[in-house]
Amino acid sequence: MSHVIDRRLNGKNKSTVNRQRFLRRYREHIKKAVEDAVSRRSITDMEHGEQISIPGRDIAEPTLHHGKGGKQTTVHPGNKQFTSGERIARPPGGGAGKGAGKASNSGEGMDEFVFQITQEEFLNFMFEDLELPNLVKRHLTGSETFKTVRAGISNDGNPSRINIVRTLRSSHARRIALSGSSRAKLREAQAALSLLRADDPDHTAAIEALNAEIAALQARIKRVPFLDTFDLKYNLLTKQPSPSSKAVMFCLMDVSGSMTQATKDIAKRFFILLYLFLKRNYDKIDVVFIRHHTSAREVDEEEFFYSRETGGTIVSSALKLMQEIMAARYTSNEWNLYAAQASDGDNWNDDSPLCREILLKQIMPFMQYFTYVEITPREHQALWVEYEQVGAAFSDSFAQQQLTSAGDIYPVFRELFQRRLST
Repeated sequence: MSHVIDRRLNGKNKSTVNRQRFLRRYREHIKKAVEDAVSRRSITDMEHGEQISIPGRDIAEPTLHHGKGGKQTTVHPGNKQFTSGERIARPPGGGAGKGAGKASNSGEGMDEFVFQITQEEFLNFMFEDLELPNLVKRHLTGSETFKTVRAGISNDGNPSRINIVRTLRSSHARRIALSGSSRAKLREAQAALSLLRADDPDHTAAIEALNAEIAALQARIKRVPFLDTFDLKYNLLTKQPSPSSKAVMFCLMDVSGSMTQATKDIAKRFFILLYLFLKRNYDKIDVVFIRHHTSAREVDEEEFFYSRETGGTIVSSALKLMQEIMAARYTSNEWNLYAAQASDGDNWNDDSPLCREILLKQIMPFMQYFTYVEITPREHQALWVEYEQVGAAFSDSFAQQQLTSAGDIYPVFRELFQRRLST
């Protein structure tokens, strides 16, 4: 059997290209392994990639080999036991797979193919097919996003951007314009000289006069330069503003005393996953962190995830602060507004109807998408019921889900931010 072995050096990132081709080919296997990894590992443990196992039978490669030459004659034995269409029963005995018994000196198999994917590749598969719903184009994001586009031809520019074809075309047109009459007189003089030499070759005075005229015309034509500064043409490039999507995500987290440490940990892991998703997929996005108990405060990323502050529960304080920030810094005619709220569902009874009114009248009319995640294994309370009325009024832009354990974080997250088919 002949084998072809590629022993070329790793030039032009050949191994990188082959790796990307391998990842595309076994995308479904890797994606499933990533989903399994997310369910068993901490969301915060993202500084490393993941070991992926693929069954050996799924990575078989087609091979080229020499077949048997010549004319082959094969006689197959008859069959008295089975007829066409029957299922062949499994041979009796063996195959229990209990792992006990003596070792065998026969048989062969293939282990699973195991390889390591990087953090970049892990996050690519993790956030595949996810997006912010209803993201629309708003105003330009300042003057820092531009793209360079062709804008015709200019008479001034950088020598590296000279347009050779247009320059030579201009030069040729200029030479025709400046020397056209002289060339016509030159042709007439040359024709008269040829005729005179044929008819009266002894008329030396006339011949010398024509030669002098021809020499003067040729000198005049040569004085027209082949290339002049007026001929130079340059490709004109201009910076054109590139529209980008301005979006802000409000992260609201309940840190009241009713939130146990396990519940807070699940909420933090949900927001960490959301934060990774936003920062990885959207360059132009602001994130506003709001923590609340009986009162709400806007905090930074460090305090949002690691502060130990606690207290009672008044959810409307966070919604009121969010509405004030929206009015002051993020107007709906310029920004795409998103919000994600996490709570255990406990709230002061008289406050839940107020939360519904704030959402219906002051927040949801301006929101692109609002998600509410309730982290509790218990029955839903008044806040969930009030939010259901909000969801009924804004079914396209409001979603609520329940989390009971850390293993539900990633499936619920994918369900909330699954890419919608455009209609």
